[in-house]
Amino acid sequence: MRVIVDQKPIPFAPGDSVLVAMLRAGEHPTGGGCLCLGGDCPNCLATVDGVSYVRTCQVAAKPGLVVERHPADDYPPLPDDSKHRAEVHAHNHHCDVVVIGQGESGRAAAAEAEAAGRQVLTLDVANGQEAIGIYSGPLVVARTDAGMLHIHAEEVVVATGAAEIQPVVPGSELAGLLTSRAAEQLAAAGLDLGRVVAVGTPPAGVDCEVASGELLRFEGEGGRVTAVITQALDGSEKRYPCETAVVGLGLYPRDALTRMGHQLPVRAVGDATREADLPTCPNEGIICPCSGVSVADLERVWGQGFHEMELVKRATLAGTGTCQGGVCTPYLRSFLLAKGKTLQPAFTARPVNRQLTLGEIGAGAHHHPTARTALDGEHRRLGAKMERSGGWWRPWNYGDVWAEYWAVREAVSIMDVSTLGKMIVSGPDALELLERLYPTKVSTIKNGRSRYVLLLDERGYVFDDGMICKDSDTQYTLTFTSGGSSHAEMWVRDWAESWGLDVRILLQTQRLGAINVTGPLANELLARAGLDNPPAYLGHMEATVAGVPCRIYRLSFTGELSYELHHPAEQSVTLWRGLLERGQGLGIRPHGLETLLKLRLEKGHIIVGQDTDMDSTPRRLHHEWAIKLDKPAFIGRQAVLRTNKIALDKQLVGMEMVGQPAGYAPLEGGVIWHQGNYAGIVTSATYSPVLGKTVLLGWLYLQNGELPTEVEIEGRTARRVELPFYDKEASRARA
Repeated sequence: MRVIVDQKPIPFAPGDSVLVAMLRAGEHPTGGGCLCLGGDCPNCLATVDGVSYVRTCQVAAKPGLVVERHPADDYPPLPDDSKHRAEVHAHNHHCDVVVIGQGESGRAAAAEAEAAGRQVLTLDVANGQEAIGIYSGPLVVARTDAGMLHIHAEEVVVATGAAEIQPVVPGSELAGLLTSRAAEQLAAAGLDLGRVVAVGTPPAGVDCEVASGELLRFEGEGGRVTAVITQALDGSEKRYPCETAVVGLGLYPRDALTRMGHQLPVRAVGDATREADLPTCPNEGIICPCSGVSVADLERVWGQGFHEMELVKRATLAGTGTCQGGVCTPYLRSFLLAKGKTLQPAFTARPVNRQLTLGEIGAGAHHHPTARTALDGEHRRLGAKMERSGGWWRPWNYGDVWAEYWAVREAVSIMDVSTLGKMIVSGPDALELLERLYPTKVSTIKNGRSRYVLLLDERGYVFDDGMICKDSDTQYTLTFTSGGSSHAEMWVRDWAESWGLDVRILLQTQRLGAINVTGPLANELLARAGLDNPPAYLGHMEATVAGVPCRIYRLSFTGELSYELHHPAEQSVTLWRGLLERGQGLGIRPHGLETLLKLRLEKGHIIVGQDTDMDSTPRRLHHEWAIKLDKPAFIGRQAVLRTNKIALDKQLVGMEMVGQPAGYAPLEGGVIWHQGNYAGIVTSATYSPVLGKTVLLGWLYLQNGELPTEVEIEGRTARRVELPFYDKEASRARA
C-alpha cells in the first residue's frame, strides 16, 4: 500500500497517518519545524488530494492518496478549476449534549450525560470528526469524510485536552524536532529516531539523553538538527549531539472552542480546563511560524505603542495563520507579561479554527439568486458589464462610460430602472397611513402630482427615500430605492397593521418594468414614440409609448430632462427596443449605473446607504426642507425635535478638489483631514467633465462649532462648496 508524495509513491503501514508514512520514508512535509502529531502546529501541512493546508498528522494514509508539499517560499497553488470536485453535503443532527473529544475526560462526560437520560453525540478527531467552530444556538460544525456535520445541541462539552508548547529559539525551524508526545507516538509506530536528546519532560518509553539547563538553541546541518545547546545557571553552554531533539516544555489547554462558546451553554472538562504552563519570554526566534512573526517583530510593535493582546495580534498578524494561535499564544502572553507585568488573556477565538474549502463552508447553505430584470438579456446582448447592486443584476456600463455620460448631458439616453421599489397603497385610510409614515404633508399633493420624500425610523434617522405619487383621493403610488424596497414594504405593512388602518397594499416591483428616458432630446424621442404631450415636472400620467401602455413620471435623478416609463414587465423588451430604434439619429445609447452615479453626484443627489449612515438625520444630511415639523405627528417627529436641539456635530457637504489633474477622483471611503486632524470621510467622488473638476460628497465634522472651508484628501486640497455642483437653477431638469 502506497501514497503518492510529490509524484513519488511511498509505502505505509496499517494505521499510519500521512505524516507517519512520510517520516518512515525520510520525508518531512514542510522541510522542518517541531512536529507535534496533535494537529496543533503548522509544521506538517501539505496539499492532500487537491486540498491545501491539510494537517497530515490527522489524515489516515490510504492507497493512492496524492500528497503535494507546499512551496517553501510561497503559497500553495490555487485548485485546478477543470477538475471535478464532489459536492460537499451538510448533515444536521439534534441532540441534548455534544461532547467534543473522546479522551478520558470526554468519555466520562458522555457517560455521565447518558446516565442522566440525555441524548449524546460524540466527536473525536481520531475518528475523522474534526470540530471546527461553535456558533450561536449553540451550533457545532464539524468536518468528516462524509461531509459536514451541523450539530444543534442544548449543551456543548469541550474535552479537547491540552497541546504541547513548541520551542521558540534559534534553530526551531530545523527538521528532526519533536514534542514528547510526538516522539512517543513515532517510537510506538516503529520509527527509528536515532540518537535522541530530550529537553524538559522526556518522552515515556523512548531511549534518550536528558539535557540539563535552559534550552538556548538548536544547531543543524543541511536543514536537520545535529545538536541541542543549553545554558546552565552560571551562563555556561553545553552541547548535546543528536539526530532527534525532543522537547517537553509544558502544556497549554486547547481552549479555542471553549472561547468561541463564550456566553453560550458550553463548558470544558479535563485538560482543556487546566492552568496553562507559561514558557519563558523568548529573546529571539520565530514565535508564529504560520505568519513568520519573530520576537523582533513583537519588540517593534511594542515600541510603537501596541501593548494589548488584540492589538499585538493585528499589528503583527500573529495568531491569524493556520494554527490560529496554537503555537504563538503562550509566547504572546509571556512576552506581554514580561513587558507589561500583567498576564493578559488569550485573544478572542472565532470560528473557524481549521481551514475549510469553499465547498465545506457552503455546505448546507443555499444561495439566494440575484434577481434579474426583464431586460437582463438585452443588456448582455449589448455587451454590458453586469454587477450586483441592491440585490439585482444591473448593467455597470456598456463599454464606454464617457460616451454614455455625454449622451445624457447632450443628447438622449435610456436606463433600465426596473429595480426601483414600486407599491400601490389604496383604501379609505390610505392618506392617513402616509401622513403618519412620511414627514411631508401628503395632503397637499394633488392628483397627478408627485413629491420626493424621506422615510425616517423612530429615532429620526433616514433609512430610505423615494416618491409619493397621487393617483386619486384614495390611491397612491410609492417608490423606494432598489436595495431598500423589501425593508420599506415590511415597514409600510407593519405600521398599517399596527394602526389597524383600512388600506390595500400591493407591491409591484417585479410586475412592472421601468425605463428612464433622459437627456435634452428626451421629448423628441418620446414624440417619435407617440407621446406629444408628456407630463410637467413632477407630474405623472398614463399614455402609450412605442405601442406599450405606460405610466409616465416626470422626475430627474440625472439633472437632465427625464421621464420614467413604468410598464408591464412582459413588454419591457418591446419598449426598450422601440426606444433605441426611434432614437437613431438622436445620438441615443443606453447608460449604466457607473454613469448614473456620476450624473447624480454632479447634482448633489444622495444615495441612501452610500452617502447616509445609520445615524443620518435630515439636518445632518442638509435635508431639513423635506421635513414638515408643523405636522402634528409622523414617525420620527419627536426624535427630530429632540436632536434638533443638540449642537450639530457633522454634516454631509459638497466639496471640490483644488488643482487636481483631469480624471482624478479620491477613493470613496477615504479620510478627510483638517489641519492634521481627522475631519470626516468621502462618501462619493467623481471627476466631472462638464464642470472640468472633481466633485464629491463627504461627512465633515465641525471644528470649533464651524464646518471647515478647506480640507485635505489624499494629500490634495478640497474646498467646501454649496450644492448642487451642476445646473444650480435646475433649469435643465425642469425644461
